Amino acid sequence: MRKIVLILNFLFYASFLFANEEDSLAYKLYKDKIILYSDLGYNSAPFSIQYPFPNDLNKIYYRNNYKTVLGLGGAYKWFSLRIAFAIGENTKNTEKFGTTDFREIRASYTHRKIYCEFDLRGFKGFTIKNANAWNDSLSSELPNDIRPNTLTVGLSLNAWYFFNEDLDMNSIYGKRGSYKRSASSFYLKNSMNIYGVGNNKTTLLPKKIVDASNTKTASPHFSALDFGVIPGYAIIYKKDNWQISGLFGFGAVIQNKYYKTNETTRSFIGLAPRYDIIFVTGYSGDKKFLLLSADFNNKSIKFNELVYRQSFYHLKIIGGIRIDPKNKKRR
Repeated sequence: MRKIVLILNFLFYASFLFANEEDSLAYKLYKDKIILYSDLGYNSAPFSIQYPFPNDLNKIYYRNNYKTVLGLGGAYKWFSLRIAFAIGENTKNTEKFGTTDFREIRASYTHRKIYCEFDLRGFKGFTIKNANAWNDSLSSELPNDIRPNTLTVGLSLNAWYFFNEDLDMNSIYGKRGSYKRSASSFYLKNSMNIYGVGNNKTTLLPKKIVDASNTKTASPHFSALDFGVIPGYAIIYKKDNWQISGLFGFGAVIQNKYYKTNETTRSFIGLAPRYDIIFVTGYSGDKKFLLLSADFNNKSIKFNELVYRQSFYHLKIIGGIRIDPKNKKRR
């Protein structure tokens, strides 16, 4: 009888211990709730091409015209989906900066401790700043070269792994989870990207500055496939239902890069640097959330003396609700 009592006591305290271990995590997830949200913000993807051009010109700058971006998303269990598109008018003068359109689709899922994310986005319509320096048809009043067919497209597959079990990407984003207390951790981000920039079937660079002795400058597009592991550090500060989250990563990727000229595609292998910054702050309660989110990352392709560099900036306000499907059934 004494042995049975001891065994029952052991089982009781063991179950209590494991329950406390689960409760001791710094975050909580809302797996059984339907999460609906929308966001409103701005996206920008400026890029430059560096090359020893004639007349002491060594870099040209491409800029997109801003439009408000509307995002619509939802999540349930382990999966989430968001689509985003530009709405309204361009914010800059279209005579000087042309028009830019934007589309994005993003999906994510969680497998054990690994958060995986798929992202496809594209910008169409860019302007080359101060092109009147080499183009006599432009004036000081309208100095930019509007390139409506210039298109940048990027597809990313990313996965985050945190060394501290108190870190969770769903809770960092603040929609499918939220934090109960502050936490921090080192992490690894596995990343694969396919991206590029092109100008339909005409040269990406203006024909007036194409170097006849270098076929790369006459290419209609540059593109790359790269993959690598980016180490970083994440930190979360929590106060009541308010939280601030930040991720900061820096590393390098192995890159297979391409350009096309004279109907021939050429490829090269090299290394490229990468940085990755994500910032999320705001209110995240059990039933609703209101967040401010910003992220920054870069892409680059280097063909010896010709270098393409692009930065991506995203700023948005996110608002959403968490619905318990059981309550719906009762009604």
